[in-house]
Amino acid sequence: MSHESRVEQIAAAVRAAARASGPAHIDKGGVHHVVPLPGDSRFSSRSIDASSLTNILDIDVEQRVCVTEPGVSFEQLVRATLPLGLAPTVVPELRGITVGGAVAGCSVESMSFRYGGFHDSCVEYEVIGGDGTVHVLSETDRPELFHHLHGSYGTLGVLTKVTFRLVEAKPFVEVDYLQTTSLAEFRKRLDHYCDPAATGHDFVDGIIHGPAHFTLVVGRFTDDLAGRTPSSYSGEHIFYKATATRFHDIMTAEEYFFRYDAECHWMTATIPPLQWKPVRKALGSRLLGSTNLISLSNAFAPLMRKVLRRPDLVCDIFLPENTFEEFWDWYCQVFDFWPLWVVPYRPQSLYPWIGPHVRESFAEGDLFIDFAVYGKRNIERDRDYSELLEDKTFELGGMKTLIGRNHYSRERFWAVYDRPAYEHAKQQLDPAGLFPDLYDKLGRVD
Repeated sequence: MSHESRVEQIAAAVRAAARASGPAHIDKGGVHHVVPLPGDSRFSSRSIDASSLTNILDIDVEQRVCVTEPGVSFEQLVRATLPLGLAPTVVPELRGITVGGAVAGCSVESMSFRYGGFHDSCVEYEVIGGDGTVHVLSETDRPELFHHLHGSYGTLGVLTKVTFRLVEAKPFVEVDYLQTTSLAEFRKRLDHYCDPAATGHDFVDGIIHGPAHFTLVVGRFTDDLAGRTPSSYSGEHIFYKATATRFHDIMTAEEYFFRYDAECHWMTATIPPLQWKPVRKALGSRLLGSTNLISLSNAFAPLMRKVLRRPDLVCDIFLPENTFEEFWDWYCQVFDFWPLWVVPYRPQSLYPWIGPHVRESFAEGDLFIDFAVYGKRNIERDRDYSELLEDKTFELGGMKTLIGRNHYSRERFWAVYDRPAYEHAKQQLDPAGLFPDLYDKLGRVD
């Protein structure tokens, strides 16, 4: 079946859903990279099956442009582009994250200090609106709608095709782990390597292992192994632990891109036997990797709801770099949870969906820091760490991902997001409201 036939089939399903009563949601197939929550209604409405959209449609090597359907995973994508000497500008760290998911959720990673989010590399979207109409949006054709697709979490329509830029890549990535006990030194190095004028490296992220143990991870593409054996963190060895003890490393480019995948960052730390080498050797293929671990988490979620007061905290927050120290002091005092992943992110433009509260602290070209809190236990009776983190993020003029628990009032939510701009996009793409409003779907999920 051709891409056009698949799109028409989905458009017909959207038109049928629009004639019926009640809302709908998009079923992309595979594993959802969202936090399973009690009483979750995000996927309880009528589903629009988009699971057939899993094909790479074109790779133009000369122009460095790729066209895919949204269900293409980044594992599938880099296995197609790397042999051609190319890679996406941003590769999310988990193998199962899809192109469409990276657009909808604004994925960032260690090339984001230079290229912004994956969505910043996109030049055209094909999307089915809520009435079944197929739209083609770009930076030059209805840009006000084009720039609302990323970060919309499937509330404006069904994404069916994505065209995006690629960059030159080499087979291996050489890594330096820059260790320090000083926050000031860590920030100095971070600022140095994230300076737009800095050259000689392609990747920057950081892992903070404790209040006095900082690692800045700086990588560069290379085609020269120089007699070294590439490291692998897909089996017995654990990447985030290596960053605490090693100083230099080299990996294949694919291994580097998905270096966090085997542990799903450090999710295996919650089940200690999964970090034992004999267990990993014997059962790793069935238990390790983000797809396996998220599937296990989803399977056990109903039981965990009976045992735990709240799910563990999984959240990325984005703060202006100049608030780093204030956030750090608060985090050490209130959270004291490690590792803390630090991803520098330079948005490529002032996105039209950014609301007035965040816009006040956002100048074009500014560096933001993604602080990723993954796995903080959240069971204290009188202290909800998810809500505390959301409040602090708002106080500092930042914003957060919406994949987990959210506590926003409607008023505060629409201070973070631009309501008139969103509602204009909604009216143009989903005028009858087949898909839920962004706040109704995600603004308060707790």
